[in-house]
Amino acid sequence: MAVVHKSTIRRARQSERRRQRNRATLSAVKSLVKKVLIAVDQKKVEEAKASLREATSALSKAVTKGVLKRNTASRRISRLAARVNSLTASQSS
Repeated sequence: MAVVHKSTIRRARQSERRRQRNRATLSAVKSLVKKVLIAVDQKKVEEAKASLREATSALSKAVTKGVLKRNTASRRISRLAARVNSLTASQSS
């Protein structure tokens, strides 16, 4: 049987805390992204723009916290913005 060191137990405890914190952050980000997509599907321009601002902020914060990689967040922001912009373009035409 493997010897369990004090440091191993500490690391396990720390990583569990980090995992829970990361999951909470990621869950919040996903909820905000979904909110934008729903607003776009329902063709609510103002709501989509407001939600996009919140989602962009949350994605950037997730990068700062180390939950998401920079390019991943950038790609998601770009795709969301493209959807919202296409919605506003179709509304004005």
